[in-house]
Amino acid sequence: MLELRPNCECCDRDLPPDSRDALICSFECTWCRDCAATRLGGRCPNCGGDLQPRPIRPPEKLAKFPAATTRKRSKLAACGG
Repeated sequence: MLELRPNCECCDRDLPPDSRDALICSFECTWCRDCAATRLGGRCPNCGGDLQPRPIRPPEKLAKFPAATTRKRSKLAACGG
């Protein structure tokens, strides 16, 4: 099951579980659309994989299987690290 991480790992923008702006790689690194396009070149800087829209968990499932709350931040130079 996806963690549905709460933020962009680059700019720390909030990405709630129903956000259409969240993109993920196959390892579930999470980025906002803006950072993916302007800072990351459309690829995950951690694994090199492509980024896809993160699925939205239906509200009834989100109640039973909540999104993650632990925020992650990248130390990449492109992200200000």
